[in-house]
Amino acid sequence: MSDKKSYSPTKGPQQGGFKRFLWNPDTKEFLGRTGGSWFKITIFYIIFFAGLAAFFGLMLWVFYQTLDPNKPKWTLEQGLIGTNPGVGFRPMPDQEKNVESTLIWYKRGNAGDWKYWSDELAKFWKEYDSQTRSAGSSSTDTCSWGSGASKDKFCQVELTKMEGCTENNNFGYEQGEPCVLIKLNRIYDWKPDPYTSLDLANPNNIPKEMPQSLINEINATNPAETYVWFSCRGENPADEENLGGDIRYYPKQGIPTYYFPYVYQNGYLSPFIFVRFNPLNGVLINVECTAWAKNIAPNRQDRVGKVHFELMID
Repeated sequence: MSDKKSYSPTKGPQQGGFKRFLWNPDTKEFLGRTGGSWFKITIFYIIFFAGLAAFFGLMLWVFYQTLDPNKPKWTLEQGLIGTNPGVGFRPMPDQEKNVESTLIWYKRGNAGDWKYWSDELAKFWKEYDSQTRSAGSSSTDTCSWGSGASKDKFCQVELTKMEGCTENNNFGYEQGEPCVLIKLNRIYDWKPDPYTSLDLANPNNIPKEMPQSLINEINATNPAETYVWFSCRGENPADEENLGGDIRYYPKQGIPTYYFPYVYQNGYLSPFIFVRFNPLNGVLINVECTAWAKNIAPNRQDRVGKVHFELMID
């Protein structure tokens, strides 16, 4: 007879299976480890992750020592944005309905649906108006030619000079003569190199696409008063005809250079101009507005120095 012990399927050493793995009363092990083993591995991982967190925090602190909270590390030619500013416009269509749309389309008159567009501009207007009212305690200065903003301040946008495009006249939308706000996108420490007194006898110094009306405006302006100039036109001959020649700029056809540069001033609001159109009704019109300075290279494909939108008024 054999001396080997026999085990029944129900009473062998594997009895209990998973329950025995959870808690083994013979060895006092929980999930395969004794209490001492669990204590040691817990202490190990606490020390390990604490060291890892400390190392990450140290590296983050070292990284932040290389940054200035008031200035980008790379600016102008060294930065990704570069030195060629883009141009923006307002009001924008409802981005929730179509994020890619640039169409300003509405019905004028008392029963029209122009209020959305007027309200969108009013939001911007109130922000600038609020800044004007609190000018005494804000970081703004009232600037003029020869008197720019003091250190850490910026020039205040003078809403009183926007007489043709104001909240009181619904920015022209009710009358079918919409005002469109045009501004330059911000580039840290960028300063414009303005056009002044263009020499008509030397056309090589005049951009080929600059309209004659703007050339006349530049030459009629005091050279001591320098601007980033703007011009708006229809993109194609048909658009040009439907847009008409009655395009007005408020307060002038350019933004004074004393508004620049932008250097992260507290509460900074970008300067802008309004362009008021009187387009033909019932026609889709493609409009292109261009910014002009010697250090702006307008490029439609790269969307710098130019902005495109469409107008349609029923």
